[in-house]
Amino acid sequence: MNVSLQNIDKVSAELTVKLEKADYQAQVDKSLKSLRQKAQMPGFRKGMVPISLVKKMYGKSVIAEEVNKVLQEAIYGYIRENKINILGEPLPNEEKQQAIDFDAMDAFEFVFDIALAPEFKAEVNAKDKVDYYTIEASEEMIENQVKMYTQRTGKYEQADAYREGDMLKGLLAQLDDEGNTKEAGIQVEGAVLMPSYMKSDEQKAIFADAKVNDVLVFNPNVAYDGHAAELGSLLKIDKEIAKDVKSNFSYQVEEVTRFVPGELTQEVFDQAFGEGVVKTEEEFRAKIKQEIEGRFTADSDYKFLIDVRKLLTDKIGKLEFPDALLKRIMLMNNEEKGEEFVAENYDKSIEELTWHLIKEQLVEANDIKVEQDDVLKMAKETTKAQFAQYGMLSVPDDLLDNYAQEMLKKKETVNNLVNRAVEAKLAAALKSQVKLENKTVSIEEFNKMFE
Repeated sequence: MNVSLQNIDKVSAELTVKLEKADYQAQVDKSLKSLRQKAQMPGFRKGMVPISLVKKMYGKSVIAEEVNKVLQEAIYGYIRENKINILGEPLPNEEKQQAIDFDAMDAFEFVFDIALAPEFKAEVNAKDKVDYYTIEASEEMIENQVKMYTQRTGKYEQADAYREGDMLKGLLAQLDDEGNTKEAGIQVEGAVLMPSYMKSDEQKAIFADAKVNDVLVFNPNVAYDGHAAELGSLLKIDKEIAKDVKSNFSYQVEEVTRFVPGELTQEVFDQAFGEGVVKTEEEFRAKIKQEIEGRFTADSDYKFLIDVRKLLTDKIGKLEFPDALLKRIMLMNNEEKGEEFVAENYDKSIEELTWHLIKEQLVEANDIKVEQDDVLKMAKETTKAQFAQYGMLSVPDDLLDNYAQEMLKKKETVNNLVNRAVEAKLAAALKSQVKLENKTVSIEEFNKMFE
């Protein structure tokens, strides 16, 4: 066996592999013997088929298979041993590769085109200035989180008069054109209304300060803007019929029910963050602010890496790539999409490839490694963030662990978690190497940066 590499230019090369019969014959013989032991043919006992007959039937396919195995080992063994940084897969040379005939040939020569990664140096230093945006939790965010906790311990109480957000219960009756109760018209006992959900402000206003036993006249069709499902639910009839009911209705108020949020007690504090962690409302709000802002750290790091990417791509400048060869590789991987897809997306793919190569260098230079514990930690953090969206800022470790273990059962999820763990470690490393221009922004200001 002989493997050689000839550079065509700085970013492309030809890899030639020459195989003699001795390089693969032993494996061919072994495979044929294995096939003979399993072969079942009329007139022969199992395992007793003549080897010559086995060779006649399977010899060509076995040689092709074993030659291919040896070829692959030779290619990638040579690449590994010589630390060649290739892009994509080796492709058969379209001009120099001769036809292979496994019936007539016992020595083979394979010629491959190889795309080489361009040589450059990616590094940052203390002179490099990079913005770092800390997202501040607004009072509205904090207040909404506080409300989520007080609502859990709240209760419903009867009220004397209606105010925004209350729930009404009463007798609903359809009226005729003269404003009298319509004979055989629609009537609903115990009809529940929440005027704050009505679409029409004019109809909402009818219920302002409504008291028990008040009789009010309103138009459901106008109130709910003809929405069939809401009308059907209120009138207790088919929604397709309800959307055509446009008459006024009387509503006699029987009950006014109001939700009263719970108090911020030590019990609420303990449920949210663990026993004794916070003891006052001030500490409680401060802890909520800290938790919310902590969830934004990943977003801040993401933006930081975007800015580092721009910094380094500007520093390095335009890299040379073997465009024709990379387009062949791209077409091979997207054969069903065709050459038009390659032409439209090639430049973008080169941008992503450039960043991939830069990131590879940075990861290696900073000795960043991701272990199983890192992936599990990232899975827990992801799970914790998902719970936080529903107001659960303190989740028991065993529950986090169970959810995280479920995530790790999916290969695609694991790959995503590994990438996120790498980027988290990379951001942490680079933040200590550049000059950070710290800026505090609101979530609205931060999101505008991506518009």
